[in-house]
Amino acid sequence: MFFLKKSLDLPTPDRALPGRPHPLPTAERHFLSKRPLKGPYPDGFETAIFGLGCFWGAERKFWQTPGVWVTAVGYINGVTPNPTYEETCTGLTGHAEAVLVVYDPAQVSYEKLLKLFWESHDPTQGMRQGNDVGTTYRSGIYTTTPEQRVQAEASKAAYGKALKAEGFPDITTEIVEAPTFYFAEDYHQQYLAKNPNGYCGLGGTGISCPIGTAVPA
Repeated sequence: MFFLKKSLDLPTPDRALPGRPHPLPTAERHFLSKRPLKGPYPDGFETAIFGLGCFWGAERKFWQTPGVWVTAVGYINGVTPNPTYEETCTGLTGHAEAVLVVYDPAQVSYEKLLKLFWESHDPTQGMRQGNDVGTTYRSGIYTTTPEQRVQAEASKAAYGKALKAEGFPDITTEIVEAPTFYFAEDYHQQYLAKNPNGYCGLGGTGISCPIGTAVPA
């Protein structure tokens, strides 16, 4: 997406870019569904946030999933407030590219979203994903409820065991309570719907994740 030599170390607060006090302008509605990116969301729906490399391809994985109501891309778990794409690409904001997923738990479970997350990328690569190198491409699960945290940790353990059995190294995915999610600029939202032949660097391990097969209640 943005090919420069980048540091593989997260910046300390004294080295991070200053950012800005106000959110960046972005799309109001999803390019495909026309639903509001920032809400309001329907009562009873839940929010999940995942980072799995280039957010263009990652977002498409989720908007194509039945039960997902709306998706958006943005930046998370960094230092710089309201960063731009160009700023995050320097590695000096500390953010990861991420996808916000609003879903109906009556139609799709969080476990099924976790399964999609794990199987859509290689979570053992550290500060990169395939040819995309840098801290922005790190793997992460940013939980919005205590229940999500429990399920995320359990899924990491289960998938880590499955990967180890096939000779993969340890999973490097960070799992933290979701900090502020900064919505990315308009042109990044649903990028591959607007640009069907656009770049997508995602690739999984080919190993099935042994979770998320239960039918939601």
